[in-house]
Amino acid sequence: MPRLLPLSPDTTPELKPHFDFFLGTLGFTPNSVLTMQRRPKLAQALAVMNAAVMDPEGEVDLGFRRLVGHVVSKASGCLYCQAHTLLGAKNFGVSDAKLADIWTYAQSPHYSERERLALDFALAAASQPNAVTDEQFAQLQGHWSDGEIVEILGVVALFAFLNRWNDTLGTPLEAAPEALATRTLGEQGWVPGKHAE
Repeated sequence: MPRLLPLSPDTTPELKPHFDFFLGTLGFTPNSVLTMQRRPKLAQALAVMNAAVMDPEGEVDLGFRRLVGHVVSKASGCLYCQAHTLLGAKNFGVSDAKLADIWTYAQSPHYSERERLALDFALAAASQPNAVTDEQFAQLQGHWSDGEIVEILGVVALFAFLNRWNDTLGTPLEAAPEALATRTLGEQGWVPGKHAE
């Protein structure tokens, strides 16, 4: 059960341009942002940060950035963000086979060594305490440019905020991401948990 209910998108008309960003990437305005609009400056700041982290002009593939977010959300245990990142990755062209193997990326033939190193880095960076080692970072630099690493770490940091927000509030999960996560990862144990509407 949600601890705070999402407000209608019409509650704060000045946020419409920021809500429109999510319409383009997910197809709906997330309940997390609709809850956050109780403090419009916070919702606005998140939308601006999200747009910067997921900038289409970046070098890291937009679908892969969502997979990074998924691994971070899995480490944190945020089921809401796990479902959202799957939907985002699918919307940006990630294959169903790759989505289904995200929890087993380390052994999956659908992931390259380069991708595995980035996802390992994301997982280590999302761990508490931070588990990134100098050796791991050097390996990452052998496959990703410094600019790409900044983009990947930006995703890690963004989802650290979103995971805390949505897991604390029990944000209700929208139908589209819930259906995809259930279909894709349900047999592996994914359930909406407290985020079920």
